Amino acid sequence: MSPKSRVLLGIVGWLMLITGLHAYLNVNWGALLNDFRPVEKRKIIVAYIPVTCQLTCPVTDYISKFSENGELFLPRMFQGFPEIKEALISNKIQAAFVVAPLAIALVSQGVPIKVVYLGHRYGSALVVRKNGPVKNFTDLKGRTVAIPSRFSDERLILFRAMKVWGMKPGDIKMVEMAPPDVSGALAAGAIDGFVMGEPFPSQAEMKGFGRVLFQARDYWPDYMSCILVVRQDLIDKRPDTVQVLVDGIARSGLWLDKGKPYREDAADFVGRFYYNQKPALLRWALTKPMDRVMYSPLAPRKADFDLVRDLMIETGVLNKKIDFSAYTDTRFSDKASIQTAWKYEPGIATAK
Repeated sequence: MSPKSRVLLGIVGWLMLITGLHAYLNVNWGALLNDFRPVEKRKIIVAYIPVTCQLTCPVTDYISKFSENGELFLPRMFQGFPEIKEALISNKIQAAFVVAPLAIALVSQGVPIKVVYLGHRYGSALVVRKNGPVKNFTDLKGRTVAIPSRFSDERLILFRAMKVWGMKPGDIKMVEMAPPDVSGALAAGAIDGFVMGEPFPSQAEMKGFGRVLFQARDYWPDYMSCILVVRQDLIDKRPDTVQVLVDGIARSGLWLDKGKPYREDAADFVGRFYYNQKPALLRWALTKPMDRVMYSPLAPRKADFDLVRDLMIETGVLNKKIDFSAYTDTRFSDKASIQTAWKYEPGIATAK
């Protein structure tokens, strides 16, 4: 073999090795092969964004991989709710964590989905610049505050606070912004504040330029933000699959509420393997203090959703009353109420 042939052979071998390593490390083979399974055996795709109110999605995926039955679903991360909405409508995903008002709005528009569980309670806050001109809520008059969506509980909590302080709807300029972008926008002075779910309030605190003006629970006891919705066709055709999903999410919520070590472990593997966030940020959001976010009880309650629906009508994003039963299916949360926390300890490669 000539020297030139050896060089070419070496280059080809090197390229094959790199290609093989890339495929092994970066290709989600489970998701890729899922489309080739029979429809009734395919794992469902569940959408989430990197916030703590959707933490039970990656926690369930991670822990269930160590269980006897293996992973329960295929999680897919998005950066904002508009993309999730379009994916739900087009049936590219079968389930998703979204904000409650968006779910109600989608049902009012004829999108066939049902709320089956909550993400967590509390965990949203209004943040302003630490050394900025906003010292109290009324200082926000005439200023710009970012919200994740016009169909979000964060928008509604802002309106509730405005009513308490005698402010009119137009007194604060609200702009929609993807949650991962708000801390940078606040630091740069592009906005005067933001109302978002964790860990973005914690991010602004940790970096030293943000200050929490109020927590959602200050104006909304039992505040809920993100909820789990499932397409109606999946409920009709594969109710057992939906139940397995809800059971897994319920067990993850109970596991997270077992104590600080479990939340710190979740911060580590979710930050590194799912959210692409520093574990220290999630540890801050999940433990300072422990009740900053809560993961139980998470069954949908009529009173909570009636409040959201009525606020949507009051603030002009819903034009008719929709009954609780039209957009929820509580059969799955009722059955999940008997579930217990995952039997999984940090660093142990088995789960039950």
